[in-house]
Parts: sequence; C-alpha cells; structure tokens
Amino acid sequence: MRLPYLTAIAPLCAVPLSAPSASAQTAGPASPDLDRDIVTVGVGAGFMSDYEGAKHHSFSPVPGAIGTVGGHDFAIIGNRASFNLIRRPEGPAWAIQAGPLIAVNFNRTSRSNIDDPQVRALPKRDLTIEAGGYLGISKTGVLTSRHDMLTLSVSYRHDIFGVHDSAIVTPNLQYFTPLSRKIAVAAFVSADHVGNGYMASYFNITPADSRASGLPAYHGRGGWKNWTLGAAGTVSLSGDLLHGWKLVGAATYSRLLGDAAASPVVRDVGTANQWLGAIGVAYTF
Repeated sequence: MRLPYLTAIAPLCAVPLSAPSASAQTAGPASPDLDRDIVTVGVGAGFMSDYEGAKHHSFSPVPGAIGTVGGHDFAIIGNRASFNLIRRPEGPAWAIQAGPLIAVNFNRTSRSNIDDPQVRALPKRDLTIEAGGYLGISKTGVLTSRHDMLTLSVSYRHDIFGVHDSAIVTPNLQYFTPLSRKIAVAAFVSADHVGNGYMASYFNITPADSRASGLPAYHGRGGWKNWTLGAAGTVSLSGDLLHGWKLVGAATYSRLLGDAAASPVVRDVGTANQWLGAIGVAYTF
C-alpha cells in the first residue's frame, strides 16, 4: 500500500463536503437535518508520484471517512486522521478549531513501488507515524452565502518512531462553499516546513548511497519544503449531499522548494512539480 503524500490533500478533504450547511440553503435554519450527526465513508483511486519528488506516477487505493458527531468534526483521509475537540457553533459565526492529528508516512518504504532504478537503489525507509495537533480559526457566511466557510489553520506533527525524528509544520488556508443541495466545492493553499532529519531521510544522499545508486552525494538542511494548491468537489447522486451516494474528487499541485528541490532525487531523476489526483465514490449516512 503506497500513500506517502495524501497529507497534501488531507486538509482539503477534511472540509465539510457533506456538512449540514450544504443542505441549509434549501432546508432552512429550522431543518432537523442541521442538528443530526452525519458521517460519510468512501473509497477511491489516487494517482500519485512513486516517492516525494518522483516523475513517475501510479494508482493507489484511497479510503476515507469524514463527518460530524456530537458537534465535533473528524476526518480520516488516506494516511491521515484528525478530530476537532471544539464543537462547531450553529449558524454563521467565528469558530476555533483545535485537536489531535496523526499521519502515517509511507515515503520510500518499498522499493517495488519506485520506477527509477537509481532511487530504487537507495536505502528504503521504515514506515513511521507522525503525531501532533492543529489549531485554527474559521468563519462561516463569508462570500457566497451564509453557509460557506473560510478557515486558517496551522498543524504540527512529529515523527514518533525515530525514522526522520523531526517535525513538520503546515500553515493552511482553505475555502469551502455549497453551490446547491447537490454540489459542494473547496480549495486550499498550504506549505510544509520540515526539520533537518526529514531532509536527511528523504532527500540527502550519503557517500555510501552515492556509490550504490550513482547519484551524487548531497547534504541539504531543513526549511520550507514545498507549497501546495488544491481543489476538491462532490456531486450527490441521490439529489441530497446529506444522504446517499455521491462522487468525490480532488487534485493538487505541489512545488518543491529550496534544498528539497536541489536534491539529486528531485533535480537529476525526478521533478520539483508534483501532481496528485483522486476520484471515488462515497455514501453519506
């Protein structure tokens, strides 16, 4: 299973594409739908690069679940999960978001999934878990209606298994809007700041690695690794985003920066331009 970079689309997919606000435009503020728990589960196919910085892409399964239970939002998208400890307020309002998040890092954990022979000759990395939390502020009723949402947040997660033994800090700005009872869309922009350990594990090349792969030795330092733009949408097949089957899709473009972009695994045999897409089906209860 290969899901190394779904953290790029997780902030986007976590927005309430099946939230009560999507039906409020037609149901009205007194609708009982606005008070009930709602959960969407789905599965799709993601088209993503073999490793962070690769040219070659292939398909991987992408499971997911998002929803609101007891007023608390949660999201499980691919290799990442988060939970908002603060209840969402009703109606157009400012809201604070805060809670734990966890991500599983599959980057270069298997050589069989890497197309480039030189990168395949590099040491593989152990699977690791990155745990931390996020803090944000959101506003509903911003541009298109009283139900759209703008959110500014920052997340922090740290490798807890000692594979890269460093932190990843991600500021994120996202916008969500229901276009009708059947359609909702979202967009986001984010960036990742990584520690020296992350750079050493996934972008640096030791002299021994150089002899094994033929790539030049390289030593980069942590810093801003990339920025990312993305968009997502959902279309209800049943006519109501709050119940039944729907199609979901997302796409992102990420540009590697600085020492990450200068690494031979990117500059010589890969590319700084990273694309990711996913499409699937989901069911809302």
